[in-house]
Amino acid sequence: MPDLAPTESECSTSEDAAAYDAWFRAKVERAMKSDTPSIPHAEVMAMAQAIIDKHKRR
Repeated sequence: MPDLAPTESECSTSEDAAAYDAWFRAKVERAMKSDTPSIPHAEVMAMAQAIIDKHKRR
């Protein structure tokens, strides 16, 4: 299969893109079926902001 242009995909080939797509879809499917409690949006955003703030100080 031909190589993909960077504007089309970050993957080098169509095979790589298909493999990534399959992996990602399986990961999302597992997450949707999981019984693990979800994390509230505000808590996730606070965690992300803490990471951003940590790296800004460097």
